[in-house]
Amino acid sequence: MHTENFSDWLHDHVFDSSSHAAEKSTRIVMWITFAMMLVEISTGWWYNSMALLADGWHMSSHAVAIGLSAFAYSAARRYARDPRFAFGTWKIEILGGFASAVFLLGVAALMVFGSVERILDPQPIHYKEAVVVAVIGLLVNIVCAMILGRVHHDHGHGHDHHGHGHQVHGHQGQAHQAETHHDHHAHHGHPHEAAHHHDLNLKSAYIHVIADAATSVLAIVALIGGWIWGWSWLDPLMGMIGGVLVAVWAKGLIAETGKILLDREMDHPVVEEIREVVEAVSVHGETKVTDLHVWRVGKKVYSCALTVVTHDAGLTPTMIRQAMAVHEEIVHATIEIHVCPDRH
Repeated sequence: MHTENFSDWLHDHVFDSSSHAAEKSTRIVMWITFAMMLVEISTGWWYNSMALLADGWHMSSHAVAIGLSAFAYSAARRYARDPRFAFGTWKIEILGGFASAVFLLGVAALMVFGSVERILDPQPIHYKEAVVVAVIGLLVNIVCAMILGRVHHDHGHGHDHHGHGHQVHGHQGQAHQAETHHDHHAHHGHPHEAAHHHDLNLKSAYIHVIADAATSVLAIVALIGGWIWGWSWLDPLMGMIGGVLVAVWAKGLIAETGKILLDREMDHPVVEEIREVVEAVSVHGETKVTDLHVWRVGKKVYSCALTVVTHDAGLTPTMIRQAMAVHEEIVHATIEIHVCPDRH
């Protein structure tokens, strides 16, 4: 038995090697995207191609958003041991993902607006130059997707976090000291748990790259169709389709990150598991969880605060904590017990 600072524990377990790899990969992709943005803007200006200029400025928005994701990793790591953050700085990454998703939604709106404008006021397109640069842009996006995709895949198969009881309080007139234990139980996951464990900041950067690749594919199809068959209407049509596709991706990411930022986790399976474990711990009297709050403090870890009403005078917070240890994702629990007189 030993004690340790909770923020230090979160830093060591949440900011693991995969987080550092994600930060490094995001920075690399940011600079690659920025370089390609400069190429497209300068080429578009040189060839007087509005299509290339528009795509270049469109890519600049992705560079900014991916840069925001990289900054979120840096800020979260920098302030990870700051005691002012009660449950660590992991949500800085989530906030970065949310802001990036909102940015992506704005990009989608601009794409649709620009496409409608092109339909109403067609502009001449330098097809040959535009196709060449669009293909180069697609290749760059594929490389960036591979860089981020490898890390994104590793996050989904990361190591399990071990249980950690910290600052468990009783409501029976005595203070229970903080205890730290690292149990080696099998991880009790769920079939859909992988979706909850994704690094959403990394996912936001990944979606930006995928969205840019998808729009590049649509742009290439539209440009070739206009170049060979003279279908100038295909360019704005593909732009609108791409904008809708990007908006759908952005909406899903906003919902995921917003759920965590607002602590809307009470529908997670672990909530019912906590309730079942706690209510089954006592064998000498009825025990009920009357108040339960669960929220996420890391990629795979949760904190909870609960109030228990029981007829078992011998029930202690330590007994409840030991029963909850089977669920390794619960790393912090505050427990309050109310003992009621036995019924006759």
